[in-house]
Amino acid sequence: PDLREKLQKAVALIVRTQNDRGGWRYHPIRADADLSVTICQVMALRSARNAGIEVPKSTIDRAIQYVHDSQNPDGGFRYMLDSAGSMFARSAAGVAALYYAGIHDDVTTRSGLAYLEKFLPGKTQEQTHYYYGQYYAAQAMFMAGGTHWAQWWPAIRDELLAKQSPDGFWPGEAGSEYGTAMALIVLQIPKQTLPIFQK
Repeated sequence: PDLREKLQKAVALIVRTQNDRGGWRYHPIRADADLSVTICQVMALRSARNAGIEVPKSTIDRAIQYVHDSQNPDGGFRYMLDSAGSMFARSAAGVAALYYAGIHDDVTTRSGLAYLEKFLPGKTQEQTHYYYGQYYAAQAMFMAGGTHWAQWWPAIRDELLAKQSPDGFWPGEAGSEYGTAMALIVLQIPKQTLPIFQK
């Protein structure tokens, strides 16, 4: 019961701090928003709902609109609504956010997946924010399923296994702890060990 009350308060804070355009920013104030924090909040709300905590539909609807508004004509996503340019990592986050918000097949997800597929592991030059991008791209491709996952999974699995150091860790932009944690989360996705990844 104590944990449930804390989760309800956390959800209430997330709902209360969503900005007018439907997103969230790093501090719990409504002044601004960006895609990287918005995906975290959408995942938190999805997890809360999966645990039986009530989440207002209007909050999810506004988050979906924010993510839709963040997409560029090339299918990729911008970091903030008033910024420009698509990049792999934030585009992976954008597609994953839509899936976690319950949007599984619309023009935004389809064009977002097409954009991501240009960055198939092993076929393109490594992107900035590598582990962050692969963390969300693998989730998006897993939820998309079918040929998306069938193509992505062996590519990212093989690439990550090749990147593992002889000592067992993965060196990352933010240190080996971060790289290792992100690599392991990606590698466990087919096993659906974590509830958020269960179909």
